[in-house]
Amino acid sequence: MSNFKNFFAAAALLLLATPAFADLASDKAAVDAAKAAGIVGEQADGYLGLVTGSADAAVTAAVNEINNGRRGVYSQTASSTGTTPDAAGQATGAQLIAKVPGGQFIKPLGGGWTKK
Repeated sequence: MSNFKNFFAAAALLLLATPAFADLASDKAAVDAAKAAGIVGEQADGYLGLVTGSADAAVTAAVNEINNGRRGVYSQTASSTGTTPDAAGQATGAQLIAKVPGGQFIKPLGGGWTKK
């Protein structure tokens, strides 16, 4: 598990060192606002989802961009740990869902959207 934490710490540092960080910050801000509004939620598979089924173009683009980044991290984690990207995503999804504040939406595996 220590290697798993080290990998995410290294990935976070890499993101901070790239010019794309500013775009990531604006994507995160858009998603955070959409989460607070009940439009976006965390899923147990480790990805963001649209609670309402759709959102405006900026929020949808931000969700897609963050999910693409997560997909890359899950693939790299899977390669370095001998697991699958799905397993890496689900492990992260459990951690992310645990941190979701009350009043925001989560989606368990095989379930529907639920307000936490």
